[in-house]
Amino acid sequence: MSKTRFKTLERKAYVKNGAVRLIFASISIILEVLWLYVLATRLSAGAPWLNTAASLAALLVAVFIYGRHENAAMKLMWMMLIISFPPLGVVLYLLTGLTGSSRAMRRRFAETEKSLSFALVQDGTVLTAATATAPQAAGIPHYISHSAHFPLYDDSAVSFQPDAAQALEMLKQDLAHAEHFIFMEYYAIEDSAAFSEVREILRERAASGVEVRLFYDDIGSIFFINTDFVKRMEADGIRCRVFNPMLPVANILMNNRDHRKITVIDGRIGYTGGYNLADEYFHLKQPYGRWKDSGVRIEGPAVRSLTHQFLVMWNAIRSRDKDDETVAQYFPDVPKRASCGFVQPYGDSPLDDENVGENVYMSLLNCAERLCWFTTPYLIITDEMARAFVLAAKRGVDVRIVTPGIPDKKITYRVTRSSYRQLARAGVRIYEYSPGFCHSKQCLCDDRMAVCGTINLDYRSLYHHFEDAVFMMDCPAVGDIRRDFEALFRESREVTREYIASPTPLVRLHETLLRLIAPLL
Repeated sequence: MSKTRFKTLERKAYVKNGAVRLIFASISIILEVLWLYVLATRLSAGAPWLNTAASLAALLVAVFIYGRHENAAMKLMWMMLIISFPPLGVVLYLLTGLTGSSRAMRRRFAETEKSLSFALVQDGTVLTAATATAPQAAGIPHYISHSAHFPLYDDSAVSFQPDAAQALEMLKQDLAHAEHFIFMEYYAIEDSAAFSEVREILRERAASGVEVRLFYDDIGSIFFINTDFVKRMEADGIRCRVFNPMLPVANILMNNRDHRKITVIDGRIGYTGGYNLADEYFHLKQPYGRWKDSGVRIEGPAVRSLTHQFLVMWNAIRSRDKDDETVAQYFPDVPKRASCGFVQPYGDSPLDDENVGENVYMSLLNCAERLCWFTTPYLIITDEMARAFVLAAKRGVDVRIVTPGIPDKKITYRVTRSSYRQLARAGVRIYEYSPGFCHSKQCLCDDRMAVCGTINLDYRSLYHHFEDAVFMMDCPAVGDIRRDFEALFRESREVTREYIASPTPLVRLHETLLRLIAPLL
């Protein structure tokens, strides 16, 4: 049997084993939920007072949800479900509706972030310079610095890669020259062609004495790798950890995933963007047509923010893991870059009450004077964000959104399209990427500011996942993002006119129901 044939069969085995594990865990959790529902129903039937107590408890939970500081659409859906189906609704809310985790998990993350806070110190003169340069937009870096605690830098270079395959080639070159450490954190890793090349470099660097760490999300990678992946990485000298392994036990943490994509090399070079380490992102296979993705490369002191995010996740995810005793060596003094504009990598966490990803996007819409363009694979937004899009368009801002022309999830695609009408009728221009699936997450505002990272315009990214992105202002990369958008518009089909007309009552009902279930997706 040829070597290629063996690898193909091996990869199929990984996919099969991952699917079996996911199916088994999912069925187990469903059975647990059904058991709780049946138990509650039978107890209520046997004792009428329990039924009254259950209804009262459901009402109290609904009141609790109403009082939470979160968007109205999410609260409305859960309140309706809980009041209509008290036992089942409460159980589902505890498992999938909460945006945070256990108290112990929150405390562990808070303590780890505090221990690493020394690495993220804001230079006040940089914020002052940003305010003088762009007064109308300076509130955004001020917000990220003071509320999310990620500094703004004016001494780091950032370059934009409009294609994930191009980014992968640059990444491999930088990895091959690593001297001290490599940190990699990805939502999905596929042990196939693209990652095999990265793995060879990591193995060689580890053998040369470079410290190599790999961190991935279990759900994101479950169809791509097997449970022995960690052991094989460790055998190659690569330290490996898994975020929130999928277990056949219902728990509130399972709703939170690590959706970040971060690479840090020696504390001086960093990568992030929309692409995972899987073949479809690099055009090695095309299940949904041509895959469009993008990313950025950072060089200079701003990489500290990516290093910080990685180390927090690595050290906080499980209490039984051996944590780093010292971390100062991972924040070295690196050469500063002059006249590179402003760069601000930042992260978003579901374990606090600060929706950084959504707030940055809405702030860009609110401060835009001429244009504000977005790409997103999923458009499932809150009423608050929809109003920000609508108001920007009504102010005369050129607002555009590019979504996929070929979907990867049909129900999510339908919900995405259900959001078009309100936006299109207000003047927002909607495009669908004709060649295939547009997975990039980027925004351009007034040709001066841009964001590129992992944050989709959907409830999962904005409320439930760990995410990261990079805010840029007056950088050469902003011009490159402008040119990438222009190329996207040429390749995409504008569908705005199709959604301006008033829908039929049946279509209106269909779109309303889709938006009602949107927070569950």
